[in-house]
Amino acid sequence: MNSYLLWLCLVVCLSIPVDAQSLSNPKPDARYKADLLVVVAHPDDETEIGAYLARAIFDEKKRVAVVFGNRGNTGGNAQGQEQAAALGDIREIEARRALAHFGVMNVWFLNGIDTPGQNVLDSLEIWDHGSSLDRLVRLVRLTRPAVIATWLPDWVAGENHGDHQAAGVLATEAFDMAADPTVFAEQLSVPKDRQDINNLTEGLHPWQPEKLYYFSDAAHTDFLKGKGPAYVAKENSPSRHESYARLAAEECAYHLTQGDSGQMAAHSLATNDLHYFEQPVLFIFGKSYVKSGVTDDLFAGIIPDGIAYQRPPGFQPEKTSGPAIELGGSWSFYRQFWKAHGLDHLAGLIGPEIMANYASRFIIPVLLENPTDTPINVNLSVALPEGWTFMSRPEPTFSVPSHEQYSYIFAAKTPSAETSGWRTIAIEATSNQQSIGQIHIRVELDHGAMPQGR
Repeated sequence: MNSYLLWLCLVVCLSIPVDAQSLSNPKPDARYKADLLVVVAHPDDETEIGAYLARAIFDEKKRVAVVFGNRGNTGGNAQGQEQAAALGDIREIEARRALAHFGVMNVWFLNGIDTPGQNVLDSLEIWDHGSSLDRLVRLVRLTRPAVIATWLPDWVAGENHGDHQAAGVLATEAFDMAADPTVFAEQLSVPKDRQDINNLTEGLHPWQPEKLYYFSDAAHTDFLKGKGPAYVAKENSPSRHESYARLAAEECAYHLTQGDSGQMAAHSLATNDLHYFEQPVLFIFGKSYVKSGVTDDLFAGIIPDGIAYQRPPGFQPEKTSGPAIELGGSWSFYRQFWKAHGLDHLAGLIGPEIMANYASRFIIPVLLENPTDTPINVNLSVALPEGWTFMSRPEPTFSVPSHEQYSYIFAAKTPSAETSGWRTIAIEATSNQQSIGQIHIRVELDHGAMPQGR
């Protein structure tokens, strides 16, 4: 009996340090671990890759989480008269129900404000860029994804929603920041007593995602081919015994406030016309810190236990030897953004292009750089497409001081008459009768184009 009591006491004593350690240093909450984190702007944006999500969730058994930048509170309502904040509340529930149909329960919102327009900088300003990034870095550290998929951070002819672009910018920044312990360090500091109240720090862990992919809302998809993995939507799911296209339509049909997504999906299912959802899902390769080809599967090369922090290139001022001309605004931002995040290949993905509505105003910002030691006189010529007119335009001749940048912004009005096909805006800067450079922007008019911005 004594030997038994001694043995029991020994077992209890040896177990105490282990239990104490597990209580004071618990592992990250496994309930929120994701293989794929999808970062988008509005409820129904996830439907852009719905057929792929069906494949990943049902047949590849991937854990998926979704983050929305805002609740889509300024969109239209094809189901009822509710608008503004009430519409945002409805669309949040639509998104949660839609994703629950796919078994996705981990869904978050960054609390941004729906900002109709094509300018990413407008959206980032209205979303409170820093606050939204703080929230998203927190969610990357909480979900610890191997892969992040998000909207392409670039200006394209298509819907080109500034909020879509903002989601892509934030996701890219969070991808590069979440493993850096100096970024939002309060999220990482161990709470003083996790089982008591008034803990102000969060107890998360740094996390480095391994791969980053984009998808696009461009009206044309020719430039996407071969730039990343493609997934066939017409194939049947082995586990669900129906096509990925139909599964995608079923998920999309929960977004009934949206005429061009939920209502369209409901009609497609009712008529068994799934041609829209049968389009292949095309991804754009962003970057990978594991061995993977550009068109390989999203999860090719993934290391299950994760990887160490990978330092991004960061911003480096570009040195030019002579005067130069370039597009300003969002275009200028993206040129610097891609380089800072090691995404140089995106610069060659697509040239400057615009989709605008008929009889609408469009503003074009141009930057003139003078890195020389002397001021230069510049003449800027702008040739608009036929039927376009200037609404405002500064004097075409101006001086750019040495080692300074000059911003030249003009506004044009698009014609009201129907046109088809691409047109060109041609811009050229000269100094002392020598060309500094040219910019060619291809433009297309469409009644469904977003307004440029506020």
